[in-house]
Amino acid sequence: MTLTPLRKVYQGIADRRQMFRMFDRHAQRPNRWEHDDSAFYAGEWFEISRDLYDHMFEMRPPLWMRYDMFIMREYLTGSITSAFYSLSIDGTARHFHGYCDLSEVGSPDRMKAAIIERESRPVKAMTRQERLEHIWSATEDKYRGYAGADWPQAMRDRRIVLFYGGAKDPILRPLDELTDIEIAAKLPVHLRHLPDAIAA
Repeated sequence: MTLTPLRKVYQGIADRRQMFRMFDRHAQRPNRWEHDDSAFYAGEWFEISRDLYDHMFEMRPPLWMRYDMFIMREYLTGSITSAFYSLSIDGTARHFHGYCDLSEVGSPDRMKAAIIERESRPVKAMTRQERLEHIWSATEDKYRGYAGADWPQAMRDRRIVLFYGGAKDPILRPLDELTDIEIAAKLPVHLRHLPDAIAA
C-alpha cells in the first residue's frame, strides 16, 4: 500500500467513537504485528474537538509537550506515536490528532505545518486520496478489509470495501479502484460535490 507521507484521513470533526476507531484504522491488516507496520500509520491526521483533546491530555502524562502540542508516551508500533495539536487557524482554535514517527527528527513539526497548510486553504476541497481515506475511515469494519488468499496474487493485501451498485448484489471492490461515481456514492451528501483539490 503506497500512501502519501502526510495525509488527512477524515473530513469534519471526529466524535469520541470515531476518534477511537481511527486510532487503529488498519486493525484488519494482514499479518498484524508480524512486521514493522509504521507505514500504515505514519502521517495520518484528523480533527477532533477541544473536549477530546483535553480528555487525551488528562489520560496520562505525555512524553513531552509545549504550548501547541503534546506527544503520547505510548507507541502504537515501532517509533509511531500520537501527537495532539491545539492550533489557531484563521483565528479559530482547532484541535487535531496525528501519528508521528519519532525516529524522524522534526516529525511533529512537519505534521503541524501540513495541518495548518491544508486547513488554511480558502476554498473547501478534497483530493481524490482524501475522498478515499474518508471512505475508509467512515466505513464499518464489517464492510471493509484487505484482499486475502481468495483474491489474485497481485491484488492481495490491498484495501477493499463493499460497494452496493444499485440493483446488483453488493461486491467487494479495491478502494483505490473506485470510480469517481462510486466514490461520490459512498461519500456523505455534504462531501459529494466539493471541488477537487490539487495535492500539495
